[in-house]
Amino acid sequence: MHQKLTKPISAASGSLRLRYSQSLANLPAATETAPHLPDILAENLDTVFCGINPALSAALAGHHFSNPSNRFWRTLHLAGFTPHLIPATQDRALLQYGYGITAAVARPTVSAGDLSPRELRAAGAELERKLLCYRPRVIAFLGKPAISAIVRKPTVAWGRQSFSFAGSTVWVLPNPSGLNRAFSLNALVSAYRELREAL
Repeated sequence: MHQKLTKPISAASGSLRLRYSQSLANLPAATETAPHLPDILAENLDTVFCGINPALSAALAGHHFSNPSNRFWRTLHLAGFTPHLIPATQDRALLQYGYGITAAVARPTVSAGDLSPRELRAAGAELERKLLCYRPRVIAFLGKPAISAIVRKPTVAWGRQSFSFAGSTVWVLPNPSGLNRAFSLNALVSAYRELREAL
């Protein structure tokens, strides 16, 4: 049973809550109209990092992993992929170091959990076509859901896989999202460094 409020809500706080409620109500529509977030790709890269799908905030900002809570850029730097910390607004600078970014599913959402299993399974054909075109040495999936659905394997281990995908060596790395509390920054860096040292 919810306890009744005994303290009156001010007009200002009530207005703030109303605007917040309206913003939440608009999120489903925003995911349908959000701009496409372009891949960062070139031929024959050492590694392409493959997220599950773009966050809505990243699509609206026009840059990958732009949420301040996301640890992707910091992890790449600390693991030795980049000589300095690349700000998300300069995400295309990653190409000069031989790395790229794509996503298994192009549709942006507030959370990757908003994707249906069918979307994840269907993503394989387009992703394979893309990788065959650009031919990266390694495709590194950030998190297990996408690769698990694409290759129809309910369980996938971390690290290098025994199978390839579209001619590329497959690695599975922890998702750097700030919501992924199962991995500390140090644990992320350790996992990503393992790939960096294998290149």
